Amino acid sequence: MRYVATLLAVLLVFGGSALAQTQAQKNAGQQAAKAGPESMTCRQILAISSSEYIARYTAIDDSNADGQLRGIKRYGACYDARTDALAASLGRSGKGPLMGARGDFRDFEAALKDFTTKALAIAQTNSQVPLEIRKGAYADLYEKQFRYMFYQEYETRPVKTTKPAAPATKTSSATAPTPPTGTPHTAPTPATPQEQARSNADPVTMAKNRFGKLLESLPDDKMHELHEAFGNVIGPFQISEATRLAAYRYAIFILEPPSDTPFSPPPF
Repeated sequence: MRYVATLLAVLLVFGGSALAQTQAQKNAGQQAAKAGPESMTCRQILAISSSEYIARYTAIDDSNADGQLRGIKRYGACYDARTDALAASLGRSGKGPLMGARGDFRDFEAALKDFTTKALAIAQTNSQVPLEIRKGAYADLYEKQFRYMFYQEYETRPVKTTKPAAPATKTSSATAPTPPTGTPHTAPTPATPQEQARSNADPVTMAKNRFGKLLESLPDDKMHELHEAFGNVIGPFQISEATRLAAYRYAIFILEPPSDTPFSPPPF
């Protein structure tokens, strides 16, 4: 009888301890979920989408516009800090991009910023209602994805002594274009209906088509100006399909009228 009583006491002690630990973990998770945006750590902030975090700021700010701008600034700072940490980690491990690849990416970023400046100005001129300053702030935030993607592509690569293929490197002018299907004296073989359907359903193709329609809605001079500027973003560089798709969606976000349904959700 004494043995049974002792065993019950032990079970109650350990059971109560385990229950208390589980409850403490549950309470900690609930506190993080309910944490105010200003008290959240960067780890907590980046664990949720930018839209959700910015919504938390607007919920406590007297001004919706000010809340959005403050939320965008804080989320962007955490996003940059994560990218900086990744770049430093890659550098220490010897897996990071070499000087030439980093230079090519800086050129890519410069071309992207040039397109952004021109596109925002044209979108404002072409808009029937004034575009708010938040459009530019969101563009600055979403532009940060490209630097993170650049370093992220090196994260899973093995350490090499030779220069790896950079995700955003300039193409060589001596590189010959891929020849079309068929002989030199015949026209390229047309795509079958099935091939055309697959192409039209491709995310990059869909984004290209949407971007093209937005350009077509502009006056000719502005259309050509933006077409050339965006060509400088994706034309001279060898970029991954993920980066190419992100670039098109980014351009679409800037040019889309406020009244249109967004072509794609925010990138993060």
